Amino acid sequence: MSGIMASDGHRRKRRGGGVWSIGAALIAAMVLLPIGSVIWVALSPTENIWPHLLSSTLPRYLRNTVVLMLSVGALTGAVGAGAAWIITHYRFPLSRWLEWLLLLPLSIPAYVGAYALVDLLEYAGPVQTTLRDLAGWQSARDYWFPEIRSMGAAIVVLAAALYPYVYLLARAAFREQSAATEEVAMSLGAGPWRRFFRVGLPLARPAIAAGMAIAMMETVNDFGTVDYFAVQTLTTGIFSVWLQSNNAGGAAQIACVGLVLVVVLLALERTSRRRTRFFGLSRSHRSVVRVRLSGARAGAATLVCLLPFLVGFVLPAGVILRHALANADRWVDPALLRALLNTLTVGGSAAVLTVLAGVFMVYGVRLSGRRLPRTLLPLTTIGYAAPGAVLGVGILIPLAAFDHRLADAVEALAGVDIGLVFTGSAAALVLAYSVRFFAIAQGAADAAMGRVSPSLPMAARSLGRSRGQVLSQVYYPLIRGSLGSALLLVFVDCVKELPATLLLRPFNFNTLATRVHDQASLENLGDAAPAAILVIGVGLAAVGLLARANR
Repeated sequence: MSGIMASDGHRRKRRGGGVWSIGAALIAAMVLLPIGSVIWVALSPTENIWPHLLSSTLPRYLRNTVVLMLSVGALTGAVGAGAAWIITHYRFPLSRWLEWLLLLPLSIPAYVGAYALVDLLEYAGPVQTTLRDLAGWQSARDYWFPEIRSMGAAIVVLAAALYPYVYLLARAAFREQSAATEEVAMSLGAGPWRRFFRVGLPLARPAIAAGMAIAMMETVNDFGTVDYFAVQTLTTGIFSVWLQSNNAGGAAQIACVGLVLVVVLLALERTSRRRTRFFGLSRSHRSVVRVRLSGARAGAATLVCLLPFLVGFVLPAGVILRHALANADRWVDPALLRALLNTLTVGGSAAVLTVLAGVFMVYGVRLSGRRLPRTLLPLTTIGYAAPGAVLGVGILIPLAAFDHRLADAVEALAGVDIGLVFTGSAAALVLAYSVRFFAIAQGAADAAMGRVSPSLPMAARSLGRSRGQVLSQVYYPLIRGSLGSALLLVFVDCVKELPATLLLRPFNFNTLATRVHDQASLENLGDAAPAAILVIGVGLAAVGLLARANR
């Protein structure tokens, strides 16, 4: 009798674990579906324009994307790693403040920086106007000034917005290096520059490479900056072929090229890390003692670290704030309030849904002993690497087809036209945000659950608690801090996301990001400024959380 009861209990246990496992697999399938959809549509387009793309615009899109990506990667690597080395190894005026101020450009989307730079430096802007007044020049023919809407300006703006990714990871890597390596290098006669290039930089290379990879992926994803500077990339090509030529298959084919580019970048970064191994040789780790600088060296160190902060944060924030204060009446514009409400609704819904799905999947994979869910778990992070425009194509095409079939079926059965339920509402946006930023929630949940001692859930199970009760009564109280951080980070990324929002938003539906883009594209920075300030404010909250977590 007891054997039968034990057998029944075992079946119930296996059945309960199967529900979590199946749920985790379904969530993984939803995250991976847009990528599969893009590939499917690209391979079987209604009208195949691949030969035309290959012989006309695609080489230009690809060349500009690669040049932009590599240039931004190199510049962010140099600025981020250099600033991190100076901050971790030297003391100089403002060094304690700059350690955290260098993170602030993360709060400003690159497209906001682009609008601010053009407003400041264009022909009618304050810089050129002042130059003409001082020198007595009458027109642009009387003097030379760099072209603002150009590839070079796009590289500077993107690097100024993205270098904190490298800085944050490089600073952590330099902090972890032992003072013993520095002392050995100094005993061999190595000066500061040689110690940086021969010791510090090689040891921190994996972290710097990871930061540069993130910056380059964000560059591939960017639309607002390159569109405003008239730089044709793969992302602008997706918008052009789809929205102007009305060819979804061609857009999917360009999207696949962008996806391949990102996958190659990820593979190179991971291969580089796999082949590199570093080990601490001393049993007692001693942190590097910061050297106090004085005179010209202190001034140079302050200037080097202050410049990225000024270009990446002070300049765009100052220009946008000036417009926002000069147009105070725009703060009560009903269109701005609707955009704010839409942003809070869609971004908040996506953040909650993404974190819940991340927790469910991680917990389901931990309960499951099956290989499939464990294999799918790391694959779901590709959504964060995929450009927003690629996900937009992958979500809209199958979702629109499903919407039409659903509407036809309901009308045939009930005689009621329900319209487009998903693509005609913000549901597609919520799905896109969840797929795009699922890696953040999944990573946070996995790391937090990994810190919980296995004995705690085992004890709860031995006391008769179900798997759901173990999650809510044991895991949740211990990981809710990490989940709160993930919730905020996902929400902030949703607020700043532009390419996917432009492709998937319903008619006459604006978020703060799309309102900034729409108004700035019309050269109406006064109307764009209040929405941009709100976006920056949300970003500052996330940067504050990030700084607190990395003290």
